Amino acid sequence: MSMALSLLFPLLFLSLPLSQTQTPPKGFLIDCGAHSKAQFDDRAWLPDSAFISSGQPRNLTTPGLSPTLRTLRSFPRQVKKHCYKIPVYRGARYLVRSTYFYGGVNGADHPSPPVFDQILDGTLWTVVNTTEGYANGDSTFYEGVFLAQGKIMSFCIASNTYTDSDPFISALELLILGDSLYNTTDFTAFALALFARHSFGYSGPPIRYPDDGFDRIWEPFGLSNSTKASTENVSLSGFWNLPPAKIFETHIGSNQLESLELRWPTASLQSSKYYIALYFADDTAGSRTFNISVNGITYYHNLNVIPSGVVVFANQWPLSGPTTVTLTPAPSSSSGPLINAGEVFGVLPLGGRTTTGDVIALEKVKESLQNPPLDWNGDPCMPRQYSWTGITCSEGPRIRVVTLNLTSMDLSGSLSPFVANMTALANIWLGNNSLSGQIPDLSSLKNLETLHLENNQFSGGIPSSLGDISSLQEVFLQNNNLTGQIPANLIGKPGLIVRTSGNNFLSPPAP
Repeated sequence: MSMALSLLFPLLFLSLPLSQTQTPPKGFLIDCGAHSKAQFDDRAWLPDSAFISSGQPRNLTTPGLSPTLRTLRSFPRQVKKHCYKIPVYRGARYLVRSTYFYGGVNGADHPSPPVFDQILDGTLWTVVNTTEGYANGDSTFYEGVFLAQGKIMSFCIASNTYTDSDPFISALELLILGDSLYNTTDFTAFALALFARHSFGYSGPPIRYPDDGFDRIWEPFGLSNSTKASTENVSLSGFWNLPPAKIFETHIGSNQLESLELRWPTASLQSSKYYIALYFADDTAGSRTFNISVNGITYYHNLNVIPSGVVVFANQWPLSGPTTVTLTPAPSSSSGPLINAGEVFGVLPLGGRTTTGDVIALEKVKESLQNPPLDWNGDPCMPRQYSWTGITCSEGPRIRVVTLNLTSMDLSGSLSPFVANMTALANIWLGNNSLSGQIPDLSSLKNLETLHLENNQFSGGIPSSLGDISSLQEVFLQNNNLTGQIPANLIGKPGLIVRTSGNNFLSPPAP
């Protein structure tokens, strides 16, 4: 128990007198379904056609929509995964935000929005359900913090069992965060999925860029005990999460020596671990010291709120169901408690990624096929329920492709030599298609057990290196346009079944 508390106990960070950046965050603002670049609020939004090759751009006629909500991209639900590929800086930390406004795009037979999944790289991020927001005439956004583990970040829309009409997306943003932001999280193992971010005591429009230098969205959360506050002495740069100054202009609390109980977040939480950050600043005379508890469990003891501001946080705090934050005055305090703002993120374990070499090889195989499966987008293996059609992958921390099975898929084109770079392959089943060209050298596939290329249009000779693969058990090459001689090392080999009828081989086999 003591170990768990030491890992989860919040820490205190005091401010330092540095200035907060006001330059626009770097990254991509993508207006999904748009046909051209546009400028909104002095920021450039790009059309999404350069980042995705599937789906259909649609326009909405709903009056009063903001520019980025007037278009969307709709995806056929029969294809299980559609992915944006966005170039990123490897090792950078990104705020990723997806925005949805349905607008009845699927017609009168589908008055409610579809419910579907969104995936970031190989991690199932969350279920997208915009039904409540759309019923209220609002858009819905999802925000997370992810590490770029490669030079491309894939964001995918995926059809789950709840999808009864075509999924869609209105906007997608990837913005680079400063190195200090949320830096107590190990982003090589986890991501952060935003659940709530509020400015307490505030009742205006959401606070974001340019007030927030990273364009995070701080939503209003006003109550009867909301109070205006002064921010003249708050030193923002001391907060390693760099919150905007505007969140310290209001607070919830009072000068009375009484406890403050705050039901926040307002929605119930799924049982999980959460990152919680709470922000405080006060420049009134006297002392303002209090204890913080979350659902009756001590979160921080004797917090002394100072003019320059403090933040307390927990990396992995277990929560479930309704949540109550209670601030209780300490005996030494001359004023009651207050709070300016708070953030809650779900701590999301990363789902893993297919080994880079296998991903590159599969992309080359995809390029060599004239009509590859439509869901060959994003990570090939992860999440496992959305692995590519015909792909089977290994278990464990190093995820490799072990089977390529595209039998009877009406494929044409050729088989790329890069298939031999997937060195964990045990099975290649490509029979009953219209593949042509030569059979590539597969000698690097030391684990290959079955090779089924029957009933295609392969030409040229059989690579003699096939006979050197000791693990081979089946080589089915019948009914192609192969010529030359059957390599001698494939003839009569114990434990190996070879079928070659229906080709134009010379006989006898080569010595």
